[in-house]
Amino acid sequence: MSIINEINEAMQKGKAKQVKQLIPQALEEGIPAQQILNEGLLDAMSVVGEKFKNNEVFVPEVLVAARAMNAGTALLKPYLSSEGGESKGKACIGTVEGDLHDIGKNLVRMMLEGKGLEVIDLGVDVTAEKFLEAVQNEGVQLVCCSALLTTTMPNMSKVIDALKAAGVRDSVKVMVGGAPVTPEFAESIGADAYTPDAASAANKAVELLAG
Repeated sequence: MSIINEINEAMQKGKAKQVKQLIPQALEEGIPAQQILNEGLLDAMSVVGEKFKNNEVFVPEVLVAARAMNAGTALLKPYLSSEGGESKGKACIGTVEGDLHDIGKNLVRMMLEGKGLEVIDLGVDVTAEKFLEAVQNEGVQLVCCSALLTTTMPNMSKVIDALKAAGVRDSVKVMVGGAPVTPEFAESIGADAYTPDAASAANKAVELLAG
């Protein structure tokens, strides 16, 4: 079995320690960091994402796989910058003002990173101004807003209003999600997309950025 396949399998099982041992070996064998990232880590994370979507694995398995992926990407980072690894786009993500839930947001962030996007995590209880700052100062192309409470959902439209008021709404895509959020709500506030779960959020994000 090739070392890339071994990395892929260890990744899917969330064996961070094994991933950390195998990556230096793969680099020593002369395998490009970009290839290790794409075929070893990102491909494995996509498999985990699909399984999660189909209820074949659950949140704990996704979290351990994501931890293994973070360990692996940390090792590859110095090599990727020298190889000029191409980021597929830049997103910011946060749970909107007044809302302190972060498990869903964290899952989406991991899935986005798993698709090769650069993600700025703004955390929880994020004001519309903070989202706007990320767009203006960090060159973000995609804004992802999460809300887990019906009472904080209206703060999603505040984010869109702030982007409009600053004249930058047309230069970014806005995605919304979270348990109480519906496609109808997303449409009513003028968001570009709504997705029901982390795996479809990642696929949709890639689609929006490519379009």
